[in-house]
Amino acid sequence: MKRRDFITTMAAGAVGAGTMLNGTLRAVAAPARPRNQAFKLKYAPHFGMFKHHAGDDFVDQIMFAADQGFTAWEDNGMKGRTVETQEKIATAMAQRGMQMGVFVAHTIYWREPNLANGDPELRAKFLKEIEESVEVAKRVNATWMTVVPGHVDLRLDMGYQTANVVESLKRASDILAPHGLVMVLEPLNPRNHPGLFLKKIAHGYEICKAVNSPACKILNDLYHQQITEGNLIPNIDAAWDEIAYFQIGDNPGRKEPTTGEINYLNVFKHIHEKGFTGVMGMEHGNMKPGKEGEQALIDAYRAVDSF
Repeated sequence: MKRRDFITTMAAGAVGAGTMLNGTLRAVAAPARPRNQAFKLKYAPHFGMFKHHAGDDFVDQIMFAADQGFTAWEDNGMKGRTVETQEKIATAMAQRGMQMGVFVAHTIYWREPNLANGDPELRAKFLKEIEESVEVAKRVNATWMTVVPGHVDLRLDMGYQTANVVESLKRASDILAPHGLVMVLEPLNPRNHPGLFLKKIAHGYEICKAVNSPACKILNDLYHQQITEGNLIPNIDAAWDEIAYFQIGDNPGRKEPTTGEINYLNVFKHIHEKGFTGVMGMEHGNMKPGKEGEQALIDAYRAVDSF
């Protein structure tokens, strides 16, 4: 084929995918979705993320997020808020049809063992806090609550520690299951949180299988797992039946998607195609300060939600 015929054929074949302007093939952009259209996945901001646009009032921040198309909310510190504040937050979310994500269910031991060593007093304290979290979950219409088994016990073999954790979680599941509530175990990376018992998705999977309850599942924080083991999509697939919740953060920096090395467009597309309908907690900071940073964050989520 002559060069002129080849160019003519290629240009004709591009009709529908582009247009010829001044002799140059230009891509035709797909119609932009409205900025306030709901995202495909339930990304959940947290308090403070949009304070420069919405101010300090919790309800105003929720309303602003809903106006941007976010359909969920996350608040790790919900349990520590007053009952009045919890009820105001729940009412605002209900008004906007937003789903509540996780809150932290219990005291996390960052430097000493609690569930791993099998101490009966620490186990009793943990179970009491789980019971208290049931009332909070009901008040704010939450389904999931975060559980971190705490630090390793260097005096015990990991097998004994795992058995201790499993026993505690079985008892906690007995508390949660009748209410349709779910604790989600969060593996944390050893760079930011050295010495913790639970670090990898596979270990969380092993524990959930041993507990064998719908009330005990995995929280897959993609920031932590990119640091600990990478291989994000294959690990999502391998542990899929025990994953109930995701959290988000790019690496390095733990800021919004597109600011680090994780291909969140592909990861989110994969999660969406697997039929995930739960919450994706935005547990990260804003790369830039002020309103500019908040708008950049919203734009980043539009970009990675464009699959």
